Amino acid sequence: MTTSTLLPHDLLWLADAPGFARANALPQWASADWLAQAPLVVRRDGAIDGRIPVGLRGTTRAQRHAAWLPAAQVARVVTPGMLARQARWRDHPRRAALPALAALARIAPALDAAQVDWGVTGSVGFTLASSIDVLHAGSDLDLLVTASAPLSAELAHTLAALLDDAQARIDIQVATPFGAFALRERVRTGGRVLLKTATGPVMSQDPWQPQP
Repeated sequence: MTTSTLLPHDLLWLADAPGFARANALPQWASADWLAQAPLVVRRDGAIDGRIPVGLRGTTRAQRHAAWLPAAQVARVVTPGMLARQARWRDHPRRAALPALAALARIAPALDAAQVDWGVTGSVGFTLASSIDVLHAGSDLDLLVTASAPLSAELAHTLAALLDDAQARIDIQVATPFGAFALRERVRTGGRVLLKTATGPVMSQDPWQPQP
């Protein structure tokens, strides 16, 4: 596994959870048993000496921890796009009871029809990938759209319309070759957005251009 093939929001399973736990100062909830089943998420940061920037997550929003992972520790990778293609929300036993999953079931056909490179991230992605159900009635639905070129006006309108869901908050992050921004912010400002890059956040009028 090379660090260059991994992207922010990819989910990683550890090859040696006890070894990782011993080698890092981790919070109490991030036990070796937990890490043996719960994936880590790739963070947007620069790799250091072949190590991958990752985030650990537990069962609550307060349980988050940043760390660095040796590439040799990666046993398995699941990407947001893989989760979209697998469509496991269709068979989730609580799909009807969880607004985020119900919203995903409603809008997935529209995303597929738009022929965009999209995927599922956040708590919904974590749950679908790991079968560890961390969702609740107030969970957001976080989606990722990867766009190597600026969105057409028609596509931007189609995606923006998906944000207005009556039952769940839907956030769409758009990843460009130079970083990622929140579609909701782009809709609100009409242009200038906060672009998350590997070297930190910057304000950008054109997220598809290199930042100064």
